[in-house]
Amino acid sequence: ADFGAQAPSPDTRHLADWVAASHDHGGLAFVIIDKKKATAYVFDGRVRLQATSAVLLGSALGDDSAPGIGDKPIAAIRPEERTTPAGRFLAERGRNLREDVVWVDYDAAVSMHRVLTSNPAERRLERLTTPSIDDNRISSGCINLPVSFYETHVRPIFASGKAMVYVLPDTKSLQQVFGVYGYSVGSQGLHTRR
Repeated sequence: ADFGAQAPSPDTRHLADWVAASHDHGGLAFVIIDKKKATAYVFDGRVRLQATSAVLLGSALGDDSAPGIGDKPIAAIRPEERTTPAGRFLAERGRNLREDVVWVDYDAAVSMHRVLTSNPAERRLERLTTPSIDDNRISSGCINLPVSFYETHVRPIFASGKAMVYVLPDTKSLQQVFGVYGYSVGSQGLHTRR
């Protein structure tokens, strides 16, 4: 994977290299969400990094959506259920009750969308700009992006159809979530370790 001048976390690098080697993305553009670093990475179909941004995530740590979470009103979602699920998602544009979004997991009502500012007490715009990632856990599970990043880099890759979204885990391993095993880079390229 080509990260240019960016220095991603080891897990982000490992997953992006695995996507490049396995062609898991099927040649589609894709987004990697590194929950531990609260960062989104947008790649083109050739696995070249196009842009990065801070993101806001579900307030609860965890890698799975609570059963039936997509059918609950937001007010009924308990604090421990406010997770951003880890996994591999074939995502597409759609709408929620307010605006166009990218549905990451429609059944669990998890989407990527422009940062919400309807509750000033949450200070979501401020949280996106702080150097700390400790304050990036605030949503009910959706991935909130800066408006300009969403409009310029995320929305366009879904304009003509679907694209992949890979959400890295909080507690599980890459192998548990994606089936990713280790590999080494040799003179002939990437080699899977068994």
